[in-house]
Amino acid sequence: MNPAPPNTPNAPVRAAGRAPGRAAVSNPVSRYDRHDREAVDDGWDRDDDLPPLRTEVSLERPRSAITRNASPDVGFDRSINPYRGCEHGCIYCFARPTHAYLGLSPGLDFETRLIARPGLPEVLARELARPGYRPATIAIGTNTDPYQPIEKDHRIMRRVLEVLEAHNHPVAVVTKGTLIERDIDILSRMAAKGLARVGISVTTLDPGLARRMEPRVPSPARRLASIGRLSAAGVPVRVMAAPMIPGLTDHELEAILAAGAGAGAVAASYILLRLPLEVAPLFREWLDASLPGRAARVMRAVRATRGGKDYDAEWGKRMTGEGLEAALLARRFEVARARTGLAKELPPLRTDLFAVPPRPGDQLSLFDPRV
Repeated sequence: MNPAPPNTPNAPVRAAGRAPGRAAVSNPVSRYDRHDREAVDDGWDRDDDLPPLRTEVSLERPRSAITRNASPDVGFDRSINPYRGCEHGCIYCFARPTHAYLGLSPGLDFETRLIARPGLPEVLARELARPGYRPATIAIGTNTDPYQPIEKDHRIMRRVLEVLEAHNHPVAVVTKGTLIERDIDILSRMAAKGLARVGISVTTLDPGLARRMEPRVPSPARRLASIGRLSAAGVPVRVMAAPMIPGLTDHELEAILAAGAGAGAVAASYILLRLPLEVAPLFREWLDASLPGRAARVMRAVRATRGGKDYDAEWGKRMTGEGLEAALLARRFEVARARTGLAKELPPLRTDLFAVPPRPGDQLSLFDPRV
C-alpha cells in the first residue's frame, strides 16, 4: 500500500455495463479535471484492457482528525472520517463527490480506490488534549462508513473508539457494517456511562434490491441482527430508513421501522434520497442498467420531491425534500414511528465526564472524573 498521491489520474472510463460486485456503471472524470475522457471502440473488447476492479488502499498521514461543520440540517458540529471512499459501493451515496477532491472519480474509483488514515487515533488524542478543547458529541460514519470491509484489517475505527473511551468522550456512530459487533465491548462500556449511541441504516428489506444498490453491504436481515446484538449489550440503537428513494423504496418505510423496533431499536429517523453533483448522473446510469423498466418512473418520483430537479441542496430541504409527496412521506414516518413506539430524539450524550487521561509522569489528581 502506497501513500495516496495527489491528483492521481483516473482509471479509464469503463463502458456501460455491470462490474461484478460494484454498483457504479462507469468511472467518469471528476468535476475538477481539465479534460474529459471517453471510451472509444477500436474493434477490441473494451473491457479486455481495463484493470481488474480490485480494491486498492492507499495510506494518508492525517494532519487533523476532527472535522467541523456548521450545517443547521445535522445534529452535530464535529465528525471523524477514518477512511476516504467506501468499498460498500452504495450507488446513492452522497459522499461520492468528495473523491473528486483527491483527483479521483466519484464513480468506480470511489468504490475501489480507498484511502486509509492509520495515524488518525494518535492525532485525535493530541487534539482532545489541547487546553482549549471543549467536548461535544463526535459523529462517525456521516460521510463514509467506518465499518466498511477494509476496517477488518486496518482497525482504525476500533483504535479511535479506544481513544474516545480513554477520554470519556461522547460518540455517535452511523453504519451499515456488521463489523461494528466486534466493538460491542467498547461501545457497551461507553453506553453504560451515557457516552455512546449507534444508528444502523436500512435502505430496503428486499435482499435482491439491496445487493444491486449497495453491493458490498451486509444484507438487510444481517443489519437487523446487529441492531439486536447492540441493543442486547445496552447500546441505544436508532434504525435509520435512509435514504428513502421515491418510487423505489419509499413504500417500505413502515416495514423498515417495524423491523427495526422488533430487533430492539429505540429510535428512528429517515432521510430522503440526496443526489448532489456527480451522484445524480451515476444514479440515473445505474437505474438504466439495473432497473430499465422503472428508471423513468423513479426519476419522476424523485423530481416530484425536489421541485422538478434531481436535487436541491437548500438547507432545510435537502434532508426531507418539498412538495406533496415529501410531506406525505414525513407524515407516514411520524405515524409509523408513533405506532412502533420508537423515539424521534434520544437524550443527549454526556460531556461532563470528559477528561484527558494522565500520561506517564503526570501528577495524579485525587478526584478523577473519568471514574
